[in-house]
Amino acid sequence: MMGLAQELAPHIGVSQACQQLGVPRSSLYRRQQPKAPAKARPKPARSLTDEQRAQVRQVLNSDRFQDSPPREVYAKLLDDEGQYLCHWRTMYRILADNQELRERRNQLQHPSVSKPILVATAPNQVWSWDITHLPGPAPRCDFYLYVIVDIFSRYVPGWLVAEQEAASIAEKLISQTCASQRIAPDQLTLHADRGGPMRAKTMAQLLADLNVSKSHSRPYTPNDNPYSEAHFKTLKYRPDFPDRFADLNAAQAWCRSFFEWYNFDHRHSALALMTPAVVHYDQVQLVQARRQQVLQAAFEAHPERFVRGYPTLPQVPSQVWINNPNPKEASDAL
Repeated sequence: MMGLAQELAPHIGVSQACQQLGVPRSSLYRRQQPKAPAKARPKPARSLTDEQRAQVRQVLNSDRFQDSPPREVYAKLLDDEGQYLCHWRTMYRILADNQELRERRNQLQHPSVSKPILVATAPNQVWSWDITHLPGPAPRCDFYLYVIVDIFSRYVPGWLVAEQEAASIAEKLISQTCASQRIAPDQLTLHADRGGPMRAKTMAQLLADLNVSKSHSRPYTPNDNPYSEAHFKTLKYRPDFPDRFADLNAAQAWCRSFFEWYNFDHRHSALALMTPAVVHYDQVQLVQARRQQVLQAAFEAHPERFVRGYPTLPQVPSQVWINNPNPKEASDAL
């Protein structure tokens, strides 16, 4: 429409052309003016130098950190070496500037569905468990990984790999895990989807004998069991996750190494970059104090890099849930 007004203006006048087409004259005049060249954005004084950015990129791409997300690298440097290079958001920007950010695999999106509602304010209040396939030595020759996840700490208190999917195997795992964690009567709720082993009558009887409450996802609702689903994604996104496991021993050995890393070395983004073991065994305040000392030293050395003032650490959530019990409050906070 603006282009047509420009064509008609020399013949019937600017005012008449704009009136007939419903175009503001100011917009027409503005379009006819030559555009001023864009001004280059000045580099802030607090920005990292090119040498410092190159150093951060070298650390992120090192053999030690090349398979870790920047937030985890940031936390590991704080915890293991007492070193602060820059904020993890800056690490992401440095990688993006060098085209080094991408998804490793295609993601399957599922619709979000509500219910059931479970809330945990401490470890060993709500566990989520599920079974996933591990590719065996040949097609349709898979192994089965049973995993229990504490939804508050994300800690895995129990797991096993078997050659079949059966309620009797799951019952043994759940019984042993409750004993190792010293679960008291009426302390725990165990959540699962609606698979065969989860709904078996013998499973219900075991939970009744253990005084453990049971909970199930709604049919065809994977989002009702988000912690187990997310955990399996973390497991299968590991860089060394093989295309196939040669035998049961190989699958068990790989899982043993993975769960050691996951529980004691993986900095979880939902846990203020704490490891699940730190949260599960109440070591959060000790780790936070050490991190704060490192950040305080970095602030005193380069206060200009901390735009918002004295650095503070994120806190571990005081409660977690399967389906928000107060969705209205959450929407109001956005």
